[in-house]
Amino acid sequence: MMDNAPFLSLPFQDLTIEGYSRAAVQSYWRIPELKLGFDLGAQPWDFMGTQTWFISHLHLDHMAAIPVYVARRRMMKMEPPTIYLPEHAVDNVEMLLKIVGKLDRGRLPCELIGLRPGDEIDLSREHVVTVSATKHTVPSVGFVVWEKRKKLKAEYQGLTGEQIRDIRLSGADVTEEKRLPLLAYTGDTAPGGLDACPAMYQAKVLIAEMTFVAPSHRKEKIHKHGHMHLDDWVERKDRFENELIIAGHLSTRYHDKQVKHYVHKAFPDMLGGRLKLWL
Repeated sequence: MMDNAPFLSLPFQDLTIEGYSRAAVQSYWRIPELKLGFDLGAQPWDFMGTQTWFISHLHLDHMAAIPVYVARRRMMKMEPPTIYLPEHAVDNVEMLLKIVGKLDRGRLPCELIGLRPGDEIDLSREHVVTVSATKHTVPSVGFVVWEKRKKLKAEYQGLTGEQIRDIRLSGADVTEEKRLPLLAYTGDTAPGGLDACPAMYQAKVLIAEMTFVAPSHRKEKIHKHGHMHLDDWVERKDRFENELIIAGHLSTRYHDKQVKHYVHKAFPDMLGGRLKLWL
């Protein structure tokens, strides 16, 4: 494949987390097994086959590649993609695509669907996405992908297989839906956006921002601009129930050695090996 935009790849159990994220540069993530991606600050050619994307907010380093992505799929005669994004931005993104289409002299067909906190999107019979409010300098949202499972209702547990079959044949529904938080993505947010969605702490995989790590950077100013500091993670270290925690969106003010130094000092065991720096 064409190597036109960098990305890292991390296999974890039955999922693969792929992407790149650096503050003010570009952020984009994809989970191929779930057939979805988050944010489009750039668009690796390898990601073109993913048809469904969720945009957390409309800063350029998280959405600048929307026209490129849509145009590439049109050029390759692929189905128009579906892009979910904060509701307030739909009209402006439609206008952007029309302007780029005029310059490019080609249509940019896609389905733009506005989102509000509290919305739910059924991806398939097995997965649903929920939307939560985050705290940034522009309207922003985070996402949790849930795995849906059918479980025998409590009142029927302990019955034999034949008894359950007979009840089912009578027309009664013997199962109920159970949801397990599979993967969470915060986008850019001050810590309040993480705290407001407890499922993010419970998801099997959490992809979250850790923009600032140096002690000299003041948390109050960082929070005002809708970001998190390493200290915010330390204050919440006992809340993370996740099996894998990915810290991304690190500031370009730091080189990789600085980031590792500060984070390893704060988390010598990297939260029991669960914390991974996206560097």
